[in-house]
Amino acid sequence: MQVKTYKHVDYLWDESKASELGDNQVELFLYRSNILGADLRITNFGGGNTSCKTIEKDPLTNEEVEVMWIKGSGGDIGTLTKAGIAGLYTERLRNLKNVYGGLEDEDRMVGLFNHCIYDLDSKAPSIDTPLHGLLPFKHIDHLHPDALIAVAAAKDSEKVTKEIWGDTMGWVPWQRPGFDLGLQLEKCLNDNPGIRGIVLGSHGLFTWGDTSYECYLNSLEVIEMASEYIENKIKENGSVFGGQKVKSLPQEERIDKAAKLMPLLRGLCSSENQMIGHFTDTDVVLEYINSNDLERLAPMGTSCPDHFLRTKIQPLVLTLGTGEDLSDSEKVLEKLTPAFENYRKEYAEYYENCKRDNSPGMRDPNPVIIIYPGVGMFSFAKNKQTTRVASEFYINAINVMRGAEAITEYTSLPRQEAFDIEYWLLEEAKLQRMPKEKPLSRKVALVTGAGGGIGKAIADKLAEEGANIVLTDIVEDRLKEGMATYKRDVASYAVCDVTNTESIANAFKKACLEFGGVDIVVHSAGLAISKPLEETTDKDWNLLQNVLVKGQFDLAKQGVAVMRDQGLGGNFISIASKNGLVSGPNNVGYGTSKAAQQHMSRLLAAELGKDKIRVNVVNPDGVIVGSKIWEGDWAEGRAKAYGITVDELPAHYAKRNLLNEIIYPEDIANGVFACVGILDKSTGNIINVDGGMANAFVR
Repeated sequence: MQVKTYKHVDYLWDESKASELGDNQVELFLYRSNILGADLRITNFGGGNTSCKTIEKDPLTNEEVEVMWIKGSGGDIGTLTKAGIAGLYTERLRNLKNVYGGLEDEDRMVGLFNHCIYDLDSKAPSIDTPLHGLLPFKHIDHLHPDALIAVAAAKDSEKVTKEIWGDTMGWVPWQRPGFDLGLQLEKCLNDNPGIRGIVLGSHGLFTWGDTSYECYLNSLEVIEMASEYIENKIKENGSVFGGQKVKSLPQEERIDKAAKLMPLLRGLCSSENQMIGHFTDTDVVLEYINSNDLERLAPMGTSCPDHFLRTKIQPLVLTLGTGEDLSDSEKVLEKLTPAFENYRKEYAEYYENCKRDNSPGMRDPNPVIIIYPGVGMFSFAKNKQTTRVASEFYINAINVMRGAEAITEYTSLPRQEAFDIEYWLLEEAKLQRMPKEKPLSRKVALVTGAGGGIGKAIADKLAEEGANIVLTDIVEDRLKEGMATYKRDVASYAVCDVTNTESIANAFKKACLEFGGVDIVVHSAGLAISKPLEETTDKDWNLLQNVLVKGQFDLAKQGVAVMRDQGLGGNFISIASKNGLVSGPNNVGYGTSKAAQQHMSRLLAAELGKDKIRVNVVNPDGVIVGSKIWEGDWAEGRAKAYGITVDELPAHYAKRNLLNEIIYPEDIANGVFACVGILDKSTGNIINVDGGMANAFVR
């Protein structure tokens, strides 16, 4: 098979992989879906829909019947598997035409899709199901390519479609997805037999083929033709978006400003629900946000429903100049607040003007997309994946505006049409079906010493409970190993030496850029030196004080500054030790440092309560298994102090606590979670996780 080459899309079909699937049309449809979804120019996460039709044996009649396999509701073609598709009797689906009562009957029809189910393990059928089912083709792609939506959203879209593809493509005007749109596609095909696809006004593209490969090629070729047409138009026009109005700052300065601004924006966007942030300053974004046409285009909003469902109908454009001094947070906040108040007010007016009698209540009125000309684009949503995808969708919208403006002129959906999509009862039902959020969802945690042992166990626990994590450690290889254990959009890392103020600042900068700020700081970085007084050197003393005490002070000082900018409260957790409470032998340097950590935490708790920042301590004892501290001289020192061998230490420590339990890193992690996820009205406390050591009881 000859490999095709394209300029504007990626040809990803691997015949060796496809041949392994043989003649299994469902597997080939899934393969096609995945490679289409791998190219964001073709369709974004969760966008578009794909299907195939096969002949199967009816389990009730034993007769051969046609079954349509289609991406289920809420799925993503790029990651689609058999578990994410629905299998329906095609004939039953088409027979729904006999009971369809018109546009007012759309929502009822979705419920009737369930009566057409063939595969009892099906995912819930999506609203696009009839659009595929009423067309006769074996393989169908419904995609949202930037170039095609640019054509679909351009003024005189039908005329432009004809100019690009002649009589080989159909065109239907904008209509909300549903059963009637399926009927319109069927009519378009009947009126234009032999066409290779259909452009949906302001929406996207339908293409098809007799085989999965033919369908794939057809989709790529149609997109390539539109992309080439747009590129030629841009060359003819000589400029994009009316040319440049604002000059971008150098990248390092953009990053610095974004990091300083993120916590303030996060706090403002979290007036109703706490949000996670994302920042991007790609060339595509900068070309748009720095342009003369930004002021005209941004308020128009997006056109494709998949875009504005994730980005809101329009972004908030900041009026801050590139030379703005962001060092005084209070002054910057004073400048930003009126813009957010006005955005919320306008969104409420949009809701009131467009709502129906049965519309769901108004959702969070804060912006999702925020534009800072000369710097970049921010997005805020309930979790990292959602906010990253919102950013990607708005970049798709930028590409659409860029193409449509080059072709003729960009047009957006009327506000009422947009509202009817955003507040569609079926969309509301989909939101209500979303799983309950985890306890630490929407939280960002920075954990020191997270390259292994106790720190990694803490990071794992916080991530398991829904938090985003910034792993920090002085050894980058450990951090990279740790990162490999998390799924995408969960964690990031920063090499951080807690004895260095600038290194700590860079770690918090990373947290702000990656997730918008920080809510939880856990100081787990540490070391242990066990020596009698006469053998404890100044170097030993200073190292313990710098890592454990000064490091905690610096982390608290910088972390609290970020938390105050956000105005969302927060948590600071110190991982101290039983040795800060108990007077043991050969332990003057370590025990003193741990006692200092504990008392500093009490002092901070007293000072920061007014900011709703809670400060607590978790005291481990004898975490031997899995702790990197016990890999070195510390274990030998403790064994010597107790007159036993290193191998006897775990049993020794277990026998001396009241519960006779070995303490693991995961036990310390549970203590941290209790502080940040359960005991939400506790501060200034010490939680001992030591199996019960009577001489370490706080009271």
